[in-house]
Amino acid sequence: MVKIQVKRHEHGKDIPLPQYMTEHAAGMDLFAAVYEDTTIPKKSHKLIPTGISIAIPEGYEAQVRPRSGLALKKGISVLNTPGTIDADYRGEVGVILVNHGNEDFTVKRGDRIAQMIINEIVKIKFEEVSELPESKRSSGGFGHTGHN
Repeated sequence: MVKIQVKRHEHGKDIPLPQYMTEHAAGMDLFAAVYEDTTIPKKSHKLIPTGISIAIPEGYEAQVRPRSGLALKKGISVLNTPGTIDADYRGEVGVILVNHGNEDFTVKRGDRIAQMIINEIVKIKFEEVSELPESKRSSGGFGHTGHN
């Protein structure tokens, strides 16, 4: 289990901390710390505050992803999905929600707006070569199998 330090901002004191909503959930729900109801017009986006900052340990990242229920029922997603929170970021966690729906969407204080997953990061170093090893697939891509 990885421990992550969390700091509540004054405007987030009454907002729940990120939490798993079921026993086997991969993501923790994030909650809106908007000061007042905030409407995201159809085909538009807004930055929604969560009222928290976190200290992710070195070697890890947080990914902010959409909630499937909001996506299916309302057309609400995370604009830069998945949004990445780096281990050295200490500012407030914000979620850029986008309204792909056909109606305006209102975010209320305390609404569950996204989910956050913590992942271990593998650092890599590129090694430049003149040729790559052969593979069965080779350079085939973008539907090269003929299957959708």
